[in-house]
Amino acid sequence: MRAVYATDLSEAIEAAISSRICLTCLGRYGIDEIHLVTVTSPNVTTGMPGSDVGERTKRALSRQRELLEDEGFRVETHVVRGTPHRRINGLADQVNADLIIVGSRGQSPLEKRFIGGTARDVARTAVRPLLVQRIVAEEGDHAVANEHLFERVLYATDFSENAERAFEQFTFLKDATQEATLLHVTPPERRSEPEEVEDARDRLDELAARLTELGIDATPMVREGETVSEILATESAVDPTTILMGARGRSRIRRLLLGSTSEEVTARADSNVLLVPPARVR
Repeated sequence: MRAVYATDLSEAIEAAISSRICLTCLGRYGIDEIHLVTVTSPNVTTGMPGSDVGERTKRALSRQRELLEDEGFRVETHVVRGTPHRRINGLADQVNADLIIVGSRGQSPLEKRFIGGTARDVARTAVRPLLVQRIVAEEGDHAVANEHLFERVLYATDFSENAERAFEQFTFLKDATQEATLLHVTPPERRSEPEEVEDARDRLDELAARLTELGIDATPMVREGETVSEILATESAVDPTTILMGARGRSRIRRLLLGSTSEEVTARADSNVLLVPPARVR
């Protein structure tokens, strides 16, 4: 399986690429080939002879390539110019990638957090599964927030077709995931419809049984309230390493290609987020 790994050659991204545990998790997911890509501004002439910027880029990319190769991955590097999210998604299509990986550096938890610009734009337009990996600052240094990427997964579902497509990711996660919480949120206006809650529980039980067959310990959970708030409350309660969800659910309103729920969860969650787009959105 192939992954496109976006790097800005920063210390933050190098912290993720240097984590042997993270890379082992990617291997257990099935990734054995990585396309390491960095996107430069159209105004930067990285390829000109004697270009200091170009030499620094090559050295940094070569160092990150060696880190990945040392862990057994086949690696190809790409230095491209243009708009980052377009070039990253374009490369993913070109090499038929199974996964795109981008890093996201959170701000202070006391402030409203936003996904980093590139991560946000890739998420909004990706047509391949996208892993948004959390990177945090620690005393002036950087580290990944959850090294065991997929050990504990919170799967949020509205039972849409896209949510079912996201659930299929467990086929790849089975060797990397130990526990999964299966969450469905019912709107508060439907509290008088107990049959809907019962139906949701039955459907989650069916999904849990499928995960049990894969060797994953699954816990179904139905909560009532506003969807994003309840997903984040569940995250606080169960402490997942990754939240898995479809990039767009039942809503008919499209915000580019990323649903408003997915975007807000990705922006506010502390965990990694694995977003799965519809079968084909273009």
